[in-house]
Amino acid sequence: MLDFEVPAEAKAVREKVRKFVHDECIPAEKELESKGFDDVLANLRKKARAQGLWNPFVPKEYGGMGLGPLANALVQMELGESMLGALSMNTQGPDDASIMTILAHGTDYQKEKFLKPLLNGEKRICFSMTEKASGADATGMQTRAVKDGNENYILNGEKWFSSSASVANMALVMAMTDPDAPRHKRYSTFIVELPNPGYKIKRNVKNMAIEGPYYDQIHGGHSEIDIKDLKVPADNLLGGEGNGFNMGQHRLGYGRLRHGMHNIAKAQRALDMATARVTKRSTFGQPLADRQAVQFMLAECASQLYIGRLMLLHIAYKAEKGLDFRQENSIAKVFLAHMVHHVIDTAIQLHGALGFSQDTPLAAWYTQVRSQRLVDGPDEVHKWKVGRNVIKAFREHGTTALAAGGDLL
Repeated sequence: MLDFEVPAEAKAVREKVRKFVHDECIPAEKELESKGFDDVLANLRKKARAQGLWNPFVPKEYGGMGLGPLANALVQMELGESMLGALSMNTQGPDDASIMTILAHGTDYQKEKFLKPLLNGEKRICFSMTEKASGADATGMQTRAVKDGNENYILNGEKWFSSSASVANMALVMAMTDPDAPRHKRYSTFIVELPNPGYKIKRNVKNMAIEGPYYDQIHGGHSEIDIKDLKVPADNLLGGEGNGFNMGQHRLGYGRLRHGMHNIAKAQRALDMATARVTKRSTFGQPLADRQAVQFMLAECASQLYIGRLMLLHIAYKAEKGLDFRQENSIAKVFLAHMVHHVIDTAIQLHGALGFSQDTPLAAWYTQVRSQRLVDGPDEVHKWKVGRNVIKAFREHGTTALAAGGDLL
């Protein structure tokens, strides 16, 4: 028997977070126009911590809420409705996935020195993996790390689209430590304190996203980095030599889920805005809400949101059970990236010229979410992976069901 009942404790925390987002975070977005970002965020975080809403996925012994995958998924699907939601509870990307990585692989020294200020919301951390030369192929990284005696590593290379580097106090940097090792064992990860003369931000790469005030702090700028003779203490090696690739993929796995969870929330807010618009407006003597074409547009958005929520809840279920969800994660990553873009596009259409303007947040959202089909692995890489698994399942079992949702549990 399948049980789709959400535990009462998870429901309660979801409702509490939903209320906080609507009562505090969304109104605070307007305050950014007259107050400084730091003041607005500090006030939000003070309120969140007072309600026990802090570091949702972090174990209680580290000062977090200790939520499991399902409860955290429900929380994240609420936080994404506001651009300040995740930040208010210190669960924003890319910091969150790096916190998970240090929690899982960090030494006692690293947890005390680097993790503690991250958990307290005092510092931020970026992730420097992607390079121009390799793009989506993480095994093509060229940045090198060479041991200098026993005390330090010296890093040289370049990084590209290091999100939030311009507002970070530290970085996780991946570099090749052994070019002769098997392809997935060549790379290691280092914790780098910033600013550092060996880690130079050449520029924040301008992209198609509409940038408002505090864009870097809220959404994460995308920096091009020059790494030259960067000295990193050996004590800052995270997880041991040769384990950088596997840690990075695990880290990106959560990042994909978080993007998807926030996409659900953003799409829901866009659909709510579109529905509010059509219920208040009439054209040619008839309410827009009464037109069948408009109802069909809303129905398509609602259907995609329903499918997306089920995807994420199923993945959360598998995570709770310790089951392998890599195939489902890739499927969901692609679907949810397209879903949020479609829903926001529909909301713009139903707003008419107002939607095309910047008088609502829809235009900015539209340009921002287009990146979802590129970040944490582009569509093509995930479809390639899913397709290979479909073929493998058929060859081994005579059916594609195991790779295409036929064996959901």
